[in-house]
Amino acid sequence: MNASDTGGNVNFVGNQTAAQLICGLAYRNFVPPGDEIWCSWAWDSILCWPPTKASTSARHRCPRENGIDTTKFVEKRCGDDGQWEGREGSYGIRGGSSSPGNPSVSTNGPHGWTNYTPCFTPEMLQLIRKLYSGSEDAAKVKLDIAEKTRTLEIIGFSVSLAALLASLAIFCHFRSLRNTRTRIHKNLFVAMVIQVVIRLTLYIDQALLRTAEATGVTRGIQNTPFLCEASYVLLEYARTAMFMWMFIEGLYLHNVITVTVFQETSYYRTYRLVGWGYPVLMTLTWAVVTAFYYRPSKCWWGYNLTFYFWILEGPRLAVILLNFLFLLNIIRVLVVKLRRSHTSEIEQVRKAVRAALVLLPLLGITNLISMAEAPLDKAVWAFALWSYLTHFLTSFQGLFVASLYCFLNGEVRLALGKAITTYLSSRGNDFRNRRQSPYTDCHPHRITSAIQVEEDHPKDLPSHANWTRLCCPGIDIPVPEEPAETTV
Repeated sequence: MNASDTGGNVNFVGNQTAAQLICGLAYRNFVPPGDEIWCSWAWDSILCWPPTKASTSARHRCPRENGIDTTKFVEKRCGDDGQWEGREGSYGIRGGSSSPGNPSVSTNGPHGWTNYTPCFTPEMLQLIRKLYSGSEDAAKVKLDIAEKTRTLEIIGFSVSLAALLASLAIFCHFRSLRNTRTRIHKNLFVAMVIQVVIRLTLYIDQALLRTAEATGVTRGIQNTPFLCEASYVLLEYARTAMFMWMFIEGLYLHNVITVTVFQETSYYRTYRLVGWGYPVLMTLTWAVVTAFYYRPSKCWWGYNLTFYFWILEGPRLAVILLNFLFLLNIIRVLVVKLRRSHTSEIEQVRKAVRAALVLLPLLGITNLISMAEAPLDKAVWAFALWSYLTHFLTSFQGLFVASLYCFLNGEVRLALGKAITTYLSSRGNDFRNRRQSPYTDCHPHRITSAIQVEEDHPKDLPSHANWTRLCCPGIDIPVPEEPAETTV
């Protein structure tokens, strides 16, 4: 496969021109011994090959790049006439065109051909073969689509992060919203925030590395040992915790609607243990297995393509299926109650469909699309449809959940309305008080005069207790008792 055909899957570290210059300087003084025939040094845009004796092969360990197994070796053979062999086994210059479904790494020029195919991990090789199962033009279009969907992801995650943080601030500020249901929402939002922050950090780091490669600066999370792996472990833990809290959302809602007697407060401690504790066991198990499998590779690239990823993905899929069953039962109970209310058939269907659509993002059912295998070997339109739909639903999921269960929630809107009304009322009264008097502080003689005015004009001013709270919130003045009526 041509190095440029990987679309960035084999990233060149540093400045290639500088590396080629260093390679030439290292062997500029080499002189073949005696009358022996040797191939001159070669730079194939990835590795530097030393001068090699004719009819022998030079050997290099595979480069440390994404999707490469560094325990394997790549060879380059010098022909009998002192020319690096081409792809077809002949000598001299041989271009490296790759056939569909059988990609090979090759370089054009007087340096022959280098086959890097044995260096790829099985997951990477399978990915490349699927991508290039059709024409090379179609593969380039798919890579361009993948690049555009990354931009869509960054925008979606940024919007979702702002919405989730605003929702958490609202839930934490108002005491009237502190109940078991909103506590579950808050835990789900926290798991989503952690996941979004890590994803954005990794995406920004990758973008900076691609930009910085032209200047030779290549230090970041992706090429820092242990930091990169730890980032992915924390990401998968947050994602697993998100699924667990989605399961708790579905279980709680199902119990509230279908169970006659349900003590919601008695289960919250168990909810926290399941939501945050169980993902620790799952993630640690997966991390240990993946660390042994990817020990020679760089930053566990393509770990989601391995069979071991089902240690995490299996329970997540089970959560979605259970929540789907909860949703079906909730819709069934809802339809039964709608029929008892003697509403029209069309109205019943409309309400049931609306309830189902509202619950889909909360219960995580929309994640089924992202769990499906990418159709790399399908037509371009099929891959584009899957890619845009998957990344749109995944990145904007935080916005959907925050909007449906915070911003559009009746209790939240009522609490916000009361807070805004109280704030505007206090500001308005304070402004009127400042206009009526040059004094800004509260004094006893002004309170007394205010009481007197209130007695004279009870309909024009608020009650004594309300006036006192508006003027001096820290002073508690008892309200005088009205004289008892006497009956003659």
